[in-house]
Amino acid sequence: MKRIAVVEDELFMREELSDILRKAGYTVLEITEFNDVPCQLLSFSPDLVLLDLNLPETNGFQICREIKQRSSISVLVLTSRDQMRDELHALDLGADEYLTKPCRKERLLARVSNVLKRYEGRSNLLEGPDFLLDKQTYTLYIHNSSVVLPKNQGKLLEVFLNHGDEIVPKEELCLALWGTAEFIDENALQVNLTRLKKTMENLNMCQQIIPVRGIGYKFDRRLTHETQS
Repeated sequence: MKRIAVVEDELFMREELSDILRKAGYTVLEITEFNDVPCQLLSFSPDLVLLDLNLPETNGFQICREIKQRSSISVLVLTSRDQMRDELHALDLGADEYLTKPCRKERLLARVSNVLKRYEGRSNLLEGPDFLLDKQTYTLYIHNSSVVLPKNQGKLLEVFLNHGDEIVPKEELCLALWGTAEFIDENALQVNLTRLKKTMENLNMCQQIIPVRGIGYKFDRRLTHETQS
């Protein structure tokens, strides 16, 4: 049974949407606290997020950005904001569909179904800015081609994608590679990171791995490649 998270602060609307979805056979999680929505969604790991844009303490744009940076969860924006610039901004951030309120039940369910069909078979995929990573096989899909990464490179890339723009501590990278963080072999970690960096360069990926002194590393999503002088 597909799971849908409803992010809507207006009580009556949230209950109505949840009722429609449950009657259609979906499992529904209602988000009622809005101070840390992305973490709640990542913990629940729904198949789809039904997302309002006007929310207390945060906004749907920011939630959409964070979710799409850190997961392959599909997002359907349902909002009263009917300006073209809002729709284009949401889609640019990665939203899969955009509907304005009021919306007929039949249209909503049809769009939900269509988005879910698009994502069938993609539950193992993590999304990067311009690529996809299959976290089971460590197959990297980029530039209309696919490359199977060595296991350690795939593990490292998976950790960076799960952290989005956050700094990844060295301990977590070691845990991903060797199953322990009790002893950090700096040289072995550097060797594995260097190999991943080389692979990224060879694939013309528009990201880089940068060190953060005394803490760990960060996956920097650049829009353009660095110009070498």
